[in-house]
Amino acid sequence: MTTKTHRSPVSEFRLLTMPLVVFLLVFLGFPAIVNLVYSVSSVSFETLRSPEITGFGNFADVWRDGAFWRASWFSFRFGLLTAILECALGLFLAIFLAPLIERRSWLMAILMLPLMVAPALVGLMYRLVLHEFAGPVPYYLWAWFGASLSFLGPGSAFWTLVTVETLQWTPFAFLLFYMAYQAIPREIVEASAMDGARYRHRLWYIELPLMMPTIVVALLIRFIDGFRVFDNVYVLTGSGPGGSTASLSIYIYEAFFKQGAIGKAVAASVVLFVASFVVLYGLNAIAARRKGAAR
Repeated sequence: MTTKTHRSPVSEFRLLTMPLVVFLLVFLGFPAIVNLVYSVSSVSFETLRSPEITGFGNFADVWRDGAFWRASWFSFRFGLLTAILECALGLFLAIFLAPLIERRSWLMAILMLPLMVAPALVGLMYRLVLHEFAGPVPYYLWAWFGASLSFLGPGSAFWTLVTVETLQWTPFAFLLFYMAYQAIPREIVEASAMDGARYRHRLWYIELPLMMPTIVVALLIRFIDGFRVFDNVYVLTGSGPGGSTASLSIYIYEAFFKQGAIGKAVAASVVLFVASFVVLYGLNAIAARRKGAAR
């Protein structure tokens, strides 16, 4: 006669979560501890194995560095603007192209093509196309309209970067919104139509509120991705004239590899991590409070 041993739910939970805990400790915990040590140390490439802890001088250097605040302002503007534009265009395409895509599903593959190209390659492509002296777009604008435009110059580089980022990542927002739009129960829409609600009323009072959780998530994802942008911007303009197009990621990269200020670069990344954590924690708290109020 055999007896079966029953594990308690707590022990089963610990057993099932053990691989995740080990993974986080190995791949995230150890680098995080090393970064914290480097952020309060005087360290170079020669002393990576034996950093000298000196206190919070690196954080003070970052705080006093005007380039850090310019990069922060650029990243914030870039992330916010691209997130709004991508979600607005993606929402428009998802709603008004839905009937066409339902009849011709192969159009979805065409709309997703920009996502299949690496951002660095997109930046390189637009760098060649928009080059002031060799690019075809400035050439034909001059030949046909007599307009001499510098798309990557100091006055227009920011808007060129925003346009390139928006063109590449709008399909991502479109895909999320299209799936959310298709998930709306058709019986609700049909019932409102039978009650005499016009299309714009159904869209504003029924469909958009049901899609709002997806819209908020898409805005948050695209803002985070735009805020930490590196590849597109670095390939197109680098840090730009006077650091005008340097994002926080580019600032950290240049401090680490070009200036050799490893402690300063790591301190800036720690500041970025703490700021991101505070923002995400605040948004999560607001969402939890609204969810509790709705109940």
